[in-house]
Amino acid sequence: RFLDDAIEVDVDCIGDGDEVMIGGIMEHVEQAGVHSGDSACSLPPYTLPAQLQDELRRQTTLMARALEVCGLMNVQFAIQGDVEAPGAEISVYVLEVNPRASRTVPFVSKATGQPLAKIAARCMAGTRLRAQRGRDGLAPREVIPPYFSVKEAVFPFNKFPGVDPILGPEMRSTGEVMGSGRSFGEAMHKSQLGAGSRLPGTGNVCITVRDGDKARAVELARELHTLGFQIVATRGTAAAITAGDIPVRAVNKVKDGRPHIVDMLKGGDIQLVFTTVDETRTAIADSRHIRQAALAQRVTYYTSMAGCEAAVEGMKHQADLVVTPLQTLHAELN
Repeated sequence: RFLDDAIEVDVDCIGDGDEVMIGGIMEHVEQAGVHSGDSACSLPPYTLPAQLQDELRRQTTLMARALEVCGLMNVQFAIQGDVEAPGAEISVYVLEVNPRASRTVPFVSKATGQPLAKIAARCMAGTRLRAQRGRDGLAPREVIPPYFSVKEAVFPFNKFPGVDPILGPEMRSTGEVMGSGRSFGEAMHKSQLGAGSRLPGTGNVCITVRDGDKARAVELARELHTLGFQIVATRGTAAAITAGDIPVRAVNKVKDGRPHIVDMLKGGDIQLVFTTVDETRTAIADSRHIRQAALAQRVTYYTSMAGCEAAVEGMKHQADLVVTPLQTLHAELN
């Protein structure tokens, strides 16, 4: 059984055999199915309602106590349903539980100012959570920052000419960066800069998406048009955007003959690519040329609708990025 369009969430916690401290809740940008190491994620979550976050805390705490965890534990959840629609039916699935440190621990520690590894090591050495003291003289506790931090993966695709950069269940990233800001959009934009992905301020954005994503693509095109971008789309996507009363230029797919979208990429006429495909071998193979051309021409691209939407949110903050030292942000937590 597979979950379609589910939100993946990571929760890190520390147990001392009795009490449990939540380290942080991270909402993934890419949908469940993309390896957690390859997905961007936000702390605190940027779309999950408070009630749902409390439920994740409750379930994590129960599992940590049942497993008698002493040290770090990571839980990966999948959330099915429209979390932003009031009254919508939401299902919570547990993907995996790891009674160990996860790769997310350094990110959570840097985002919250809590030395999770040190706290967990003291628990494993016999010091209970309530007996430990932080710099503020208080016992360790969950910290929910008044700012956003976004972790983004760094990929080595430019080192391997001809590789298809589409993301899936196999981890392909070789590093991570973090961006912090007063809003999710600002933090997202900074994380893209850190990862080497430049979000353009003007120019042409190419949109070519699968049928199931066309409604969301229309709203993306509307926001991009408002920001001053010109929209280029393959014919099926262009028809949906035109029906939404948004100006768009239709362009051929590679299989439809020249001039096509790859020609435009090679000619420097495209500054950003949004592309999604059905998860079939034929669809992935047919769209491979677009992703490879974007990679070869060093054009920033996104291959999931959630990633595209997050990128547009980041593009709204082109003019108001502020450099803030991490120490300044951490000082606000005390």
